[in-house]
Amino acid sequence: MFNGIHMMAVPTDANLATQALSEEKTYRFQAFSADDAITLGLSIRKRFRASSRHGKGKGLVISIQTVAGHTLFSCTVGDLGHPSGISDVSLDSWACLEGMISVVKRTSHSSYYVEKGMSAMGKTAKQMGLDDNMRVSGGAFPIWLENAPCCPIAVVAAYSGSSQDDHNLVVNTVRDYIKKLRRSSDAPGLSMPEPSQGLPHRPISEWVSELGFGAGDQPLRHPEGSLYDHHEHHEHHEDHEHKEQ
Repeated sequence: MFNGIHMMAVPTDANLATQALSEEKTYRFQAFSADDAITLGLSIRKRFRASSRHGKGKGLVISIQTVAGHTLFSCTVGDLGHPSGISDVSLDSWACLEGMISVVKRTSHSSYYVEKGMSAMGKTAKQMGLDDNMRVSGGAFPIWLENAPCCPIAVVAAYSGSSQDDHNLVVNTVRDYIKKLRRSSDAPGLSMPEPSQGLPHRPISEWVSELGFGAGDQPLRHPEGSLYDHHEHHEHHEDHEHKEQ
């Protein structure tokens, strides 16, 4: 049937949010320096320049900065006056990139996770307590240290106008760079801890329950540190202020 072609199920927003959260917990650095930022940024640039999207004239802007706002790496890939006529690298591109970085600083999660988590819950940015200057689009990813679980120390972000492509570009480059660091640490006398294994696989039924569609009177439980915890805290804070007034 179907000439042997099997239709693959399209992942839901909840599935994509779960995967993005797992990536955050898996791809963490033992240490992160300004030199690492330069190497990582140039790796993102090189990978994008080798892509078919760049070959068709698409451009990219890249930024790596600490959560305090200190710029470690910044780069533009492409020209505004490309012969293809696609003029997508401009000041607007940098404004979008900064908006994505602000989402990570605000939530401590990747902008792609926030985007898909909001979509799965049917919430808007305003309902989630995000400011108007924040851009909820994939491409900004938090840089965590394995021995510092309190908060990310930096953000790596890339913007070309495609949420999923930008997210995959950044995450895959981070993954490969961490693997390279691990191989380098195999020299005698050096060791590097294994990255955390991330979240275990969870059936979609659990996500449906967590998104507020479960039946029964039992309180819903959300992943610790997830977007849903942040949303509940925000709503509780607003209710408390309203009662005081």
